[in-house]
Amino acid sequence: MAMLWKFMRVAKYSKIALSSKVRGIPTHSRHSSSKSVPSDFGATAPCSNTVELLGKSYPLDDYSNVTEKILSKVGKNLHNRKHHPLWLIKEQVKEHFYKHYLGRRGTPLFSVYDGLSPVVTVQQNFDSLLIPQNHASRRKEDNYYLNRDHMLRAHTSAHQWDLIHSGLDAFLAVGDVYRRDTIDSTHYPVFHQMEGVRLFSCHELFSSIKDGEGLQLFEQGHRTAHKQECHTMEAVRLVEFNLKQVLTKLMTHIFGDGLQVRWVDCYFPFTHPSFEMEINFQGEWMEVLGCGVMEQQLVNSAGAQDKIGWAFGLGLERLAMILYDIPDIRLFWSEDERFLKQFIGPHIWQKVKFQPLSRYPPLINDISFWLPSETYSQNDFYDLVRTIGGDLIEKVVLLDEFAHPKTKKVSHCYRIIYRHPERTLTQDEVHRIHQAIEESAVRELGVEGRF
Repeated sequence: MAMLWKFMRVAKYSKIALSSKVRGIPTHSRHSSSKSVPSDFGATAPCSNTVELLGKSYPLDDYSNVTEKILSKVGKNLHNRKHHPLWLIKEQVKEHFYKHYLGRRGTPLFSVYDGLSPVVTVQQNFDSLLIPQNHASRRKEDNYYLNRDHMLRAHTSAHQWDLIHSGLDAFLAVGDVYRRDTIDSTHYPVFHQMEGVRLFSCHELFSSIKDGEGLQLFEQGHRTAHKQECHTMEAVRLVEFNLKQVLTKLMTHIFGDGLQVRWVDCYFPFTHPSFEMEINFQGEWMEVLGCGVMEQQLVNSAGAQDKIGWAFGLGLERLAMILYDIPDIRLFWSEDERFLKQFIGPHIWQKVKFQPLSRYPPLINDISFWLPSETYSQNDFYDLVRTIGGDLIEKVVLLDEFAHPKTKKVSHCYRIIYRHPERTLTQDEVHRIHQAIEESAVRELGVEGRF
């Protein structure tokens, strides 16, 4: 609870310091299957020992670290705002799956869920995915916890188990996800993901294989780099081939014929084997998604013991930035009509190349301080900077780290780049923000200033 109140005090201070504040896009969802929460009513500051979020009350404890700035983003649902670039990407992917993957009766094989609550339990976000208790991905430094039991989802994979348990074999889940991260033009503490899952029965997987009647999904074998111990090699190879084929077709459909794709082996704690897809766009290789064969223990525990499957996760901002040539991730939260009107067209496949509103000059200020003796997290500092500066902060870079040879004290020097995406900042307003960051870092993080 102490950490949450720290950031609430910072937020209160910042309202005095800032003469202008960038706010997120209000929710105007017209998607029939979505249930968006209006942003003005999405969350309230903590009252007593609780925080109100999406109509529910959550008690605070020693794990609570969500900030008021982050709470203000909950319920915006940019992926459901018609003509928003994230909505366009979502609709393009959805239409592709509806058109190319049909069930026995000619109806879409994949169902789509884009209105699931971003508040999940720790069990949903980690335990259901078999992520070990000591895994680095659980750290408070990397996640936004409401308390020890509830958090803002760090990935749409948090819904895999529940949707499979409900009886679904093929689905797409879309939503906003929350991670404490670095600050630059491609990282933001709130972004949007799409999760895809497909399960196969023995008949579905092998029916098109000549003489496939004797093939099996499962065996009592050994776990290797290429398969889980319970999977037959034939089953894994077919699932892997289907997954890569599906995603290659999707990327080609979005970016056009002639797209170069390559696969890089990787490891996720909840899929094995697993891969990252990279595409060659304008001569540069860029990662666009991660995917893999689903962990069978997860599938079994969700009630689909006789099936094997794959899962993928892609970032909507990453695709939109590449497809529309959007240079800064903060622009997705813009309220400026000059930005939003560029994406209004007669159909979702209309070619759009983002036209910069203007290139306003940056203002750069450095900040140096000695770290406290107790544990210090850079993400705590990044959160503090975002809480005070909001979307005026373009980038924060650790310029220098120095250890005093006698006292052994460690000093950090950060460069903070301020730039408003829609107007020119003045040095006076940036000075007030920077001074608020300095004072708050001393007060809230226990650093010793070298200002």
